Amino acid sequence: MNNSIRLHLSVLMLLEYFIWGAWYVTMGTYLLSSLEVDPTQVGAAYANLSIAAIISPFFVGLIADRFFSAQKVLGFLHLLGAVTLYYISTVSHFQDFWWLILLYTLLYMPTISLANSISFSQMKEPGKEFPRIRVFGTIGWILAGLFVGFMELESSYMTFRIAAYCSVVLGVLSFFLPSIPPSGKSASLSSILGLDALVLFKERSFVVFFLSSVIICIPLAFYYNFANPFLNDLGMVNAAGKMTMGQVSELLFMVLMPFAFRRLGIKKMMLIGMFAWALRYLLFGYGNIGSGIWMLYLGILLHGICYDFFFVSGQIYIDKKAKPAFRNAAQGLITFATYGVGMFIGSFVSGAVTENYLIDIDGLASYQWESIWLVPALISALVALLFLFFFKERIFPSSKAGKGLRNHARRQ
Repeated sequence: MNNSIRLHLSVLMLLEYFIWGAWYVTMGTYLLSSLEVDPTQVGAAYANLSIAAIISPFFVGLIADRFFSAQKVLGFLHLLGAVTLYYISTVSHFQDFWWLILLYTLLYMPTISLANSISFSQMKEPGKEFPRIRVFGTIGWILAGLFVGFMELESSYMTFRIAAYCSVVLGVLSFFLPSIPPSGKSASLSSILGLDALVLFKERSFVVFFLSSVIICIPLAFYYNFANPFLNDLGMVNAAGKMTMGQVSELLFMVLMPFAFRRLGIKKMMLIGMFAWALRYLLFGYGNIGSGIWMLYLGILLHGICYDFFFVSGQIYIDKKAKPAFRNAAQGLITFATYGVGMFIGSFVSGAVTENYLIDIDGLASYQWESIWLVPALISALVALLFLFFFKERIFPSSKAGKGLRNHARRQ
């Protein structure tokens, strides 16, 4: 890959995730403070991303890959997305907002797969080259959080306009990216849904892994939907910027994962990830802006262990478990189950729980955050115990773990 293409792809990844990070983290804060909605509606708004995650593989596999060049579809979707984002910033009623955010997520989610496909098409050694490109996506997410936090825009409609302006830039840039002509062939429904991988359910350990992956997305939804409103409600300055410490942690623990695999194996890695979720929410529940602020910072920093040790380890487990003939189907199935079904359920559960612990004190709404965070802490702990007693898998040999990490990097 020459330097010009590498630069184009790096900018592609940076803008792709800057756009997402600019509005997603703080959407709950914006809705609660500016549109004055209730927590249940916040959960409903975030559930739209899960709906889009379920539908987008059909769009990419059945339509985009078959009939159109990837870079043109990418540009078209981002330009339409820019218009939608700008219009979102102008509405003042939640019903209008909900439909528009659904439309936008339906436009945005397919662009992640398209950006990956364009990048892979230019690589001779994806396992080595792609992580160096994809890391700019995480950097983009971090920069978005730092910018929104520094400019004190967390409750402002400007987060959507910033994302819209960047989406215009990326939309235009996309038409100048390397071309991937349409294949003329569409993926089958069974491969998109991961139905070819259903044979894995014959083993009890895989069933336990699958159910754990779905249920653990409920605590994950609590973090994505309400961590930023929580930190702002406590009075943390530049909460969005400080939450980017979680992405920095994610990068650091990704580097440490090969060493952890050699020492711990898959089961212990995933257990550490699940118990880290429980610990994170206990820290949130009992932390404060005064003497307990270290608990809030530590809870944010645990994101690397929470995400990498469970979700990335889970993808590597799938890579090892599935035969090559249906390995992609298995990965599609677990993605559909977690970011689709699991996060969809989690969005509504998190909204309902937060709504339940919203009380009126002298005419002012007050959240009982300690009680709220204890719910996902308990769910995480119970899932971890389920996994501990019923998941029976041998520890990965170090060579298998390394191979799994390389294959994971190629797919991201």
